[in-house]
Amino acid sequence: MIRMTPWSVGATKNWFIKNERSVSTAFLIGGFILDTLTLKRIDSLWENLWIAFHLLVVAVVIVLLHYKEKKVGADKSGTHFWLINILQLFFGGLMSAFLVFYFRAATLSATWPFILILVVAILANEFLKKHYARLIFQTSFLFISIFLFAIFEVPIVLNRIGAPIFIVSGAISLIIISAFFSLLKGVIGPEFKKNRITLRTAISLIFIVINVLYFTNLIPPLPLSLKSAGIYHLVTRDDAGNYVAEYEDLGWEGFFKIYKDFHLAPGSPVYAYSAIFAPSDINLNVVHEWQYLDEESDMWVDKSRIPLPVVGGRDGGFRTYSVGYDLQSGRWRLNVETQNGQVIGRLFFNIIHVDEVPALKNSQNL
Repeated sequence: MIRMTPWSVGATKNWFIKNERSVSTAFLIGGFILDTLTLKRIDSLWENLWIAFHLLVVAVVIVLLHYKEKKVGADKSGTHFWLINILQLFFGGLMSAFLVFYFRAATLSATWPFILILVVAILANEFLKKHYARLIFQTSFLFISIFLFAIFEVPIVLNRIGAPIFIVSGAISLIIISAFFSLLKGVIGPEFKKNRITLRTAISLIFIVINVLYFTNLIPPLPLSLKSAGIYHLVTRDDAGNYVAEYEDLGWEGFFKIYKDFHLAPGSPVYAYSAIFAPSDINLNVVHEWQYLDEESDMWVDKSRIPLPVVGGRDGGFRTYSVGYDLQSGRWRLNVETQNGQVIGRLFFNIIHVDEVPALKNSQNL
């Protein structure tokens, strides 16, 4: 067995301190790329166990950190340095995984404040390392991680989504952090008592903020996500069960437009297609909300709200579509929403009335 001598441990520590910023940045970028490539389904047992393992490691390291400080002090303990770095690494892994899952389910035009908070949390994990020695900072990050995990894990376990399930997620998060506080109190009694009011205040504020974000529809409706979507001139289903669409080829210029031009002939309808992923055993209704922009008031006005069924379990998402008739010229958007109004995805398009149907192409197997 190879044993590291005191010199080699010290040399490793000195090298790490000297190159800490580069190493940390490399872990951050590498971890995010790895999560993007490996985290596939939000209802995967192994991926959820991996996140739960990160949470367990973080909780154990926090307890060990303060237990060691109680015994020998932070400055005298060589273990303290490595525990802080382990804590930062695993918090970074959690935030990276959450960003991947929530970003996939997010429509930036609707949920950008929440995604921005996640990005700030990742940057805080990167650049505020010295604060990891503080109990309040550690437990605040832990509670955020527990709550973000519960938001999508509880619906997967209960096979339901909606406001009541979110409330259950919040209650479970509070129960878990309360149990963790009891453990801390038993291990580091005096330090915990000294900080208990501030700790409870921080947890309460985080709980309130996440609830506000959810009930103002700023949190993506995980575990749902929009896998693909589009506005077409025709959507049909062939004998093999594949969806076939007819569309205009707008060329490379169309790729850069927020509002895609849609040339609409008299009497022709507009088709809105969406493929929505839901975990297995979660069946629900979503809504296609058709809205046009009123130029005088500069407000979005509802044209129609069409409920559509979604059956969970398909990797590529459950495919369905709605049809819009008699659409006036101008800017439109199609909101794909839950029945509670949480936006799963959005499509923007610009209706231009023409005399004849434009040249169309076929898209096979949407």
